Amino acid sequence: MDDHGDVVTVHGTAEDGWQPVRAAFASNFTRRGDRGAAFTLYRHGRKVVDLWAGAADFDGDAPWTGETVQTVRSAGKGVAAACLLLLHQRGQLDLDAPVGAYWSEFKARGKERVTVRQLLAHRAGVPALDTPLTPEQALDGISGPRAVAAQAPFFPPGAAHGYHAQTYSWLIGELVLRASGRSVGRFVAEEIARPLGLGLWIGLPAGQAHRVGRIGAAPAPEPERSGALRARPKQSVKDAYADPASLTSRAFAAITPPPDENAPAYRAGELPASNTVADARSLARFYAALIGEVDGGPRLFAPATLTAARTVESDGPDQVLVINTRFGLGYMLHGPASPLTGPGAFGHPGRGGCLAFADPAAGIGFGYVTNGLQQNVTADPRAQALVRAVRECLG
Repeated sequence: MDDHGDVVTVHGTAEDGWQPVRAAFASNFTRRGDRGAAFTLYRHGRKVVDLWAGAADFDGDAPWTGETVQTVRSAGKGVAAACLLLLHQRGQLDLDAPVGAYWSEFKARGKERVTVRQLLAHRAGVPALDTPLTPEQALDGISGPRAVAAQAPFFPPGAAHGYHAQTYSWLIGELVLRASGRSVGRFVAEEIARPLGLGLWIGLPAGQAHRVGRIGAAPAPEPERSGALRARPKQSVKDAYADPASLTSRAFAAITPPPDENAPAYRAGELPASNTVADARSLARFYAALIGEVDGGPRLFAPATLTAARTVESDGPDQVLVINTRFGLGYMLHGPASPLTGPGAFGHPGRGGCLAFADPAAGIGFGYVTNGLQQNVTADPRAQALVRAVRECLG
């Protein structure tokens, strides 16, 4: 037990008034199966919690340090969405223009009227591919955009929404390239990470490889008796994930076989829907910068852009996740599928555990990163324990 009473040694700081967050973080190791993790919270542009503990590698013993970064899977979708919103903010992209106005090949097979707005809100109708890509094709920068451009919609674009789990990489990445002339990884590096001093990459540079911990599959913890963290899945949801022919399974299997997420070549590729590498500090700082100045640094979103990002665009039955989900422009919104700290909060989880979001009303930027990935897409019990602790501190 350390000086703070933690059974696991927790490094870092939590300012006065935020000790329940530290306690929740420590209990994630003793009660919820965390192996290595970090958590950072900004409040009104200032870092108030910065914690890390455990092992850097899920399958190793080297300690997690203040410099450890991890693959955060879909938590990177919110970073990628910001690229398109920043281009819109600068007048380089019209949210209500057809995607085909920037990417002519995308107009094929009934997608002529799909707008940028619909693409961001998971309403483009192409969450899967008729022919999945190999990991090598997924990373080559050509096969993915070509495949989604040629794909016929699985549901009428704009008429419904369905989580574009993997195809979001090529949809967002190619549109950023067509509108800006830069790859999504370069755009993030030049326009977001460098100005804010973030340890965050879509396409990990070789010189940063030594900082990355290995991720792994973690068993789910025993359900907690009070304040249920996760509702029991309906049988139809279980069936959708178990059926390889379902749109659910096909969406997550758009890259087949599953890539080795710990391979250097995978981390070096630019797949913003799944292989963003970051630490908790950078995710929290990024979201804090979307809503205000951070330590005197730049604010990313103008008020109108912030309003657009978190205005509901999709709400109801998700054709892929088979539950009700709510999306703004590239961001999951507070709701039963992804409980955040309040009605105006917006962000994105990463499948298996990671979570990052902002709550403008509370003035917070939240970042949680873990290397033990459990079987969930949203509402991870460890992330939710931290969300509840933050709510408690906010009163």
